Amino acid sequence: MANSTLADPDSGLPPAQLAARYGLRMAGQRPSLGSYTRQLWRYRHFITAYANAKLTASFSNARLGQLWQVLTPLTNAAVYYLIFGLILQQSRGMDNFIAYLTAGLFIFNFTQTSVQQGTQAISGNLGLIRALHFPRASLPLAITITQFQQLLGSMVVLIAIVVITGEPITLMWLMLVPAVLLQTVFNAGLTMTVARLGAKATDLKQVMPFILRTWMYGSGVLYSVQLFAENLPGWATAIVQFNPMLVYIELARVALLENTPLLNDSLPLTWLVAIGWSVLVGLGGYLYFWRGEQEYGRG
Repeated sequence: MANSTLADPDSGLPPAQLAARYGLRMAGQRPSLGSYTRQLWRYRHFITAYANAKLTASFSNARLGQLWQVLTPLTNAAVYYLIFGLILQQSRGMDNFIAYLTAGLFIFNFTQTSVQQGTQAISGNLGLIRALHFPRASLPLAITITQFQQLLGSMVVLIAIVVITGEPITLMWLMLVPAVLLQTVFNAGLTMTVARLGAKATDLKQVMPFILRTWMYGSGVLYSVQLFAENLPGWATAIVQFNPMLVYIELARVALLENTPLLNDSLPLTWLVAIGWSVLVGLGGYLYFWRGEQEYGRG
């Protein structure tokens, strides 16, 4: 008599082949780069809402609220002007040291705060990561957006300082827009990079303030960039002029201030370096973070 039951076609197949047959994949597996990018785009409203919530929450316990996003860099500028402008006399030979110093502080603070918070983008949100499924790059990108919003408020104050201190309004001011956008892309890539590093090494947040302080002193934030050319050998000056933060700060100063010195005396070269860093760090940081997507929140 013929057997009435059909043979199971899946019988004897190893698990890997069974999963492939039915379109299954390992839980938490990293998606392809294209799929991951499309996921991020679909979550753009979540990223924006999360960034706005972080911005509101960061000053919720302060009586002056979000006004502190402007008062903090202004207070730093006043302290540094007292030390470097009045006591150490770094303002000698500069037409508008107050605006020069403030521009450097505001631009550097944009990157500094993004990196500081980025080190804990993953390690500080493990509860959210383990509870919800979403592309983890949303977290460092939300940090970048939050800091960009704070920078916009600072830019209003900076422009007021520039006008009050006697700088004319010129078409060069329009250069500030692409300069800040390039820095934002750079910050996004750098924030994603330190987010993955911080997820692996939680002590990074303790080391980062020292790294950022050293970077600030090496970026001409508090004094004229001409001091590098005057006090460093030629090869060291050539290296310093490719410092990304020095480049973005120089572009902002050239846009807003007249008679601003450039370390390499070439504005086109400065723009090329700024674009190069934006593409290299922005794209490289995104790829580096994506490659660790399956690791976040485990352990």
